[in-house]
Amino acid sequence: MKNVDHYTYRVTWSAEDDEFVGLVAEFPSLSWLAAAQVDALLGIRNLVSDVVADLESSGERVPTPIADRTYSGEFKLRIPPELHRALAIEEAEEKVSLNRLVSSRLSR
Repeated sequence: MKNVDHYTYRVTWSAEDDEFVGLVAEFPSLSWLAAAQVDALLGIRNLVSDVVADLESSGERVPTPIADRTYSGEFKLRIPPELHRALAIEEAEEKVSLNRLVSSRLSR
């Protein structure tokens, strides 16, 4: 069984529900409501554990935790030609590569 503690959990306040809600990035359809933060975390973690066990027992694909994935640091992006031209002008004016320009923008 996958280590369910490696998944990306978040607990936040839900004004709509007037309770804390536990969420997990790798399973966006799952949530757990509780009056206390710690109970929301424990609830979503236990729910994920049950779902992973069910997926594994039925032979379905179990999402790999984001923390356990490998990233190359590269991705392709399609943008309108007008934006590409504007960025090319900025890169020339700032005397940096397009990669550096866009990377700095994304990091903000």
